[in-house]
Amino acid sequence: MKTTIDIPEPLYKRAKIRAVERGETLKTLVLRALEQDLGGGQTTPPEKPRTFSERRRLLPEFERASKAGLLRPAPGDRDSTELISEDRDAR
Repeated sequence: MKTTIDIPEPLYKRAKIRAVERGETLKTLVLRALEQDLGGGQTTPPEKPRTFSERRRLLPEFERASKAGLLRPAPGDRDSTELISEDRDAR
């Protein structure tokens, strides 16, 4: 069933940030909170937050290039996507 509710801006922002941190949708976060509050018995445990690198989806061409090691400038160096992912996770 669909419904519309008004959420105060500060609460919405906090909820959206928490959902992003957990790597889930706002809908999932709200449904879990409702189940917990109402004692629905179907409460799912919070999932381990996924890193940005785990959540990202590369275009097929980049995925093939990454697996082939073409994004690494030299043997043993880390590619830029790994560095960016770590920086985003640290925030």
